[in-house]
Amino acid sequence: QVQLVESGGGLVQPGGSLRLSCVASTSVFRLYTMGWYRQAPGKQRDMVATITSGGTTNYADSVKGRFTISRDNARNTVYLQMNKLNPEDTAVYYCNGLIATLNIWGQGAQVTVSS
Repeated sequence: QVQLVESGGGLVQPGGSLRLSCVASTSVFRLYTMGWYRQAPGKQRDMVATITSGGTTNYADSVKGRFTISRDNARNTVYLQMNKLNPEDTAVYYCNGLIATLNIWGQGAQVTVSS
């Protein structure tokens, strides 16, 4: 069974940066569309950024110009570099892997932006 394990969350001050990582336990990681989603308390889970197997990226309007998604297929890892963080970015961030009908979620990583 494929598993996704996130790391890199934590507490950061407004204006700061964090990098999230997600490692996938699959030999065909390169074929997956990978994404990051987030869910704030009392709100629905929303897409933050996605990256296809070919490297095409897509971002939510709220993070464009501040966040960057990337992948390293040799390491089975997808990253989310988050810059210029603000309190509205506070949420649990979930890694997602999609291939055919298989849709997999990680356990989530808490990101808190506060002074």
